[in-house]
Amino acid sequence: MMATIGKNILTGLFTMLPVVLTLYLLYWLVVSTEKLLGGVLHYIVPDVLYVPGMGVGAGLVVAFSVGLLMHSLTVQRLFARGESIFYRLPLVKSVYMGIRDLLDYFSPKRKKDFEQVVAVTIGETGLQLIGLVTRTDLDDVPGGLNVPDMVLVYFPMSYMIGGYAALTPRSAIRPLNMKMEEAMRFILTAGVTGSPVQSPGNETSRP
Repeated sequence: MMATIGKNILTGLFTMLPVVLTLYLLYWLVVSTEKLLGGVLHYIVPDVLYVPGMGVGAGLVVAFSVGLLMHSLTVQRLFARGESIFYRLPLVKSVYMGIRDLLDYFSPKRKKDFEQVVAVTIGETGLQLIGLVTRTDLDDVPGGLNVPDMVLVYFPMSYMIGGYAALTPRSAIRPLNMKMEEAMRFILTAGVTGSPVQSPGNETSRP
């Protein structure tokens, strides 16, 4: 009896936890944006005209405007010059570069490469690791790493945040018929969640 109750409680917790954490993250983002930009708007807009939620709307407008301006080559160069200041500050450099690399990793500009899920065969053992191709062009990587017929594959770790990147021969790579989200969920839970069955015609081409 107690074992059944405990099992149901754990099932309920594992069911609710992802939903609760996602909603809390969205709530925190909305509240933080409203508090920051809403406070600024209070100095610009009269209290009579201010409506709760205008801070969030202003945040969306700012994000849209920045994204629009970043299409300009002049703005890109100005941003690169400003960004170079962070790269020269000892402590800030490490933090900023880490956040920057993480965000670039999920950037829409790299969506095509990052959505390539592959299985990598290790030697002649038959062992295969599931990874995500992050780079197919190694021309601008540090010297000694731009080896021909190699791609960079990221291997996430199960049940933890982290992983490692490995230069992998193209011959050892087998494309998998999985989306990035499905692969991440499958890897991080060590295959416990399984993966939805894809249609045969949706296979991804070799990187």
